[in-house]
Amino acid sequence: MINLLKKFKKKKIIITGHTGFKGSWLTLWLTHLGANVTGISDTIPTKPSNFVANKLEKKIQHLTFDIKNRKKLSSIIKKIKPDYIFHLAAQSLVKKSYKNPVQTFETNSIGTLNLLEALKELKSRKKCSIVIITSDKSYKNLEIKRGYKEDDILGGHDPYSASKACAELIIQSYMKSFLKNNKKLYISVARAGNVIGGGDWSQDRLIPDCIRSIQKKKNLKIRFANSTRPWQHVLEALYGYMVLAIKQKNNKKIAGNSFNFGPNNKSSLSVIDLVKKFKKDWPILKWELIKSKKKVFESGLLKLNSDRALKNLNWKCILNANQTILMLVNWYKFYYEKKNKLSMFNFSINQIKYYEKLIKNKS
Repeated sequence: MINLLKKFKKKKIIITGHTGFKGSWLTLWLTHLGANVTGISDTIPTKPSNFVANKLEKKIQHLTFDIKNRKKLSSIIKKIKPDYIFHLAAQSLVKKSYKNPVQTFETNSIGTLNLLEALKELKSRKKCSIVIITSDKSYKNLEIKRGYKEDDILGGHDPYSASKACAELIIQSYMKSFLKNNKKLYISVARAGNVIGGGDWSQDRLIPDCIRSIQKKKNLKIRFANSTRPWQHVLEALYGYMVLAIKQKNNKKIAGNSFNFGPNNKSSLSVIDLVKKFKKDWPILKWELIKSKKKVFESGLLKLNSDRALKNLNWKCILNANQTILMLVNWYKFYYEKKNKLSMFNFSINQIKYYEKLIKNKS
């Protein structure tokens, strides 16, 4: 499986949303693998950010524009003629989707439409493998315990989930109506669980809230203590995306499908259990339970079934919850404490190398 990743060396890769949390880690990893990365984002979404902390702007072709600009997006894709495209650009926060529903739908649904339209217009003689990342929240939440399968009904209560479900319908329409006979394009959809790891400072996310509480020396306020999520380290999901991108390029039966990338049920912890594990590794964290004043919908139970990824891609999560928490805590401690001369970039790459070693040992 590690040898599989070496296929990215010197390949031309476009990542939309490369300045975000997942996008910046994917940029790090592909840079480490020797790929020629072009990133497209309209802004750096947080301050601090993983993208800036690792000084990635100097290591790739960094393009700043909104993917809602279809003509420019199409022009860049035609110019670069990429071997791979990873589409991660999104408005990814549920709470923000309530405040800015139009922007959320435009970015998540129309932004994906623009990418597909650009691919429809692409006249390239070489193969291009595209992985479009949506969300585990694309599924209509029925609070089922077995874990959502790829063919389960899509839907969404909040604007974020609904926008992702809309994007999925657009993808299905374009693949069946325009792209199915294009023998040069290999397109699939990836749905991941709740990714966590070092370098995330997004608003209204559990781990960043833990970090902010520590930095501000205030109690972490927990509103939905018993909500269960498919938590996994960001590298787990990204590894799945990369394996999918490579394998579908050589197997048309894989292309055109959707794949869940989530942990086994043992890693689907409640919010309070995750916080307790975090506190074991960073004892200075303090927390308190409070009642939410706003009537904002919050799913209680959310699990994914990743059997399809295991069967077709030989992918599964290899980190347990304790390893995941320790890795992210160590990342933030290094960032804030800076006790040695190792650069943030090299520290992050060392975490990737550690994960690669685990993959090799598990193979």
